[in-house]
Amino acid sequence: MEDCTFVIFGATGNLSRIKLIPALYHLDAAGRLTDGLRIVGFGRREWDDAAWRAQVGEWLAERETQPEVLERFLKRLYFFQGDLADEAALPALQNLLQNGDGFAPNMVFYMAISPAQFGKVSRQLGHCGLATEDGGWRRLVIEKPFGYDLESAESLNHSLNRDFRESQIFRIDHYLGKGTVQNLLVFRFANLMLEPLWNRNYIDHVQITHSESLGTGGRAGYYDGAGALRDMIQSHLLQVLTLVAMEPPASMDAESLRDEKVKVLRSIRPIPQSAVNAHAVRAQYTAGTVNGEKAAGYLDEPGVPADSVTETYAAMKLFIDNWRWRNVPFFLRTGKRMAKGNSMVAIRFKHPPQQLFRETQIQRLEPNWILMNLQPNECIRMEMQVKQTGLEMRTETTRLDASYCGINPNQLDAYEALLLDVIEGDHSHFLRYDEVSWAWKVVDPVLKEWAVERDYITGYSAGSWGPKEAGRLFPRQDQYWRNTLDDSDDERG
Repeated sequence: MEDCTFVIFGATGNLSRIKLIPALYHLDAAGRLTDGLRIVGFGRREWDDAAWRAQVGEWLAERETQPEVLERFLKRLYFFQGDLADEAALPALQNLLQNGDGFAPNMVFYMAISPAQFGKVSRQLGHCGLATEDGGWRRLVIEKPFGYDLESAESLNHSLNRDFRESQIFRIDHYLGKGTVQNLLVFRFANLMLEPLWNRNYIDHVQITHSESLGTGGRAGYYDGAGALRDMIQSHLLQVLTLVAMEPPASMDAESLRDEKVKVLRSIRPIPQSAVNAHAVRAQYTAGTVNGEKAAGYLDEPGVPADSVTETYAAMKLFIDNWRWRNVPFFLRTGKRMAKGNSMVAIRFKHPPQQLFRETQIQRLEPNWILMNLQPNECIRMEMQVKQTGLEMRTETTRLDASYCGINPNQLDAYEALLLDVIEGDHSHFLRYDEVSWAWKVVDPVLKEWAVERDYITGYSAGSWGPKEAGRLFPRQDQYWRNTLDDSDDERG
């Protein structure tokens, strides 16, 4: 790994305090940062290097740290006081980075700022020469949302490409850094016994769920303008879908992986405007009880307009029109203020032929499932049928769990792994623009239909698993939502 200068725009904000700085500290503690890596915080506060180091020391004091590592880490920190609205700020930063003592010529620019500022700041970086790779590489990291719809995503991409090449841009999605998400690739392509079954001949349907027990968490201003479909499904859940459904890539390099993911997104059957209500459900949480405590409804949250029809729950049914997945439904859903916080991929296999057991006491054979829990605990589970102990021919479900099920070991956090990838120049777990574009094309018809249907939105009680209407996405009565690894949470009909 080469030395680099890591510049954080918005260094004093929540993202920096909660995610970035702790992640960089943990990488330092793990011995993954070079001695010459320096971290430059850019912010409006009238701080110097000492004040910035003292502030970071306070942030990290809330966490478990090692004194010698903390001392080494704080020495890496420098602060540049500036306002992004000031046209003289970026040239002054350029002078510091290129003429100051000890700053590596390789640079990462991390945009921990409002998405509305991405294009403007990248343009300023280009104007003052910081985007040009003369003597060192330059990398630009941006957080979602990557646009508000297809049109705004194209506009943002055009703005970024005026000064940065696609190979310099890292669109970060922390979901793709999670161990279990990455393990999807190993689980699928390193186990020969699964590949013959991973298709429309054997799989009945696939569910991808992200539920949260929390509300807006003080982000009502952003969330009310985005909603669940933009916030989670367009980005995180469609990315997980591509990993579940993609063909084996030619190799594990970044472009081969991203090529196969784009093929999946391009193969998703477009949803006609007239069929939106048959393929998508939206709802908004009302007052209820979450984890034994009363929770206010969305409209009573601070900062939420009283007449808001922004969805806090969204579910979609998608079909992938290719040879492997034709007519296999993929169900995606996400919601806030649900019964539990959990992220899971649930793959249900078709029922086996039952003629063999028709004269036994087996009333109905349960289908096999593969469950991949992404958070809070990473786990892979297979559910299979075995004979019950006793003389009668009866079955029961047995579970085969990966050894780390239910354990949350100390390991590199998703952000830490992704930051390391940025520094090493590995694009494998970052989004290429055509991925972003095709994902917007999937959800745009739904967003447009919901934008004109502003008279009424279905409600669901906080602490529940969402609206009953979501069950109508299933074409058959024997299909139901799998909510967590514990089947007692499931919504059987």
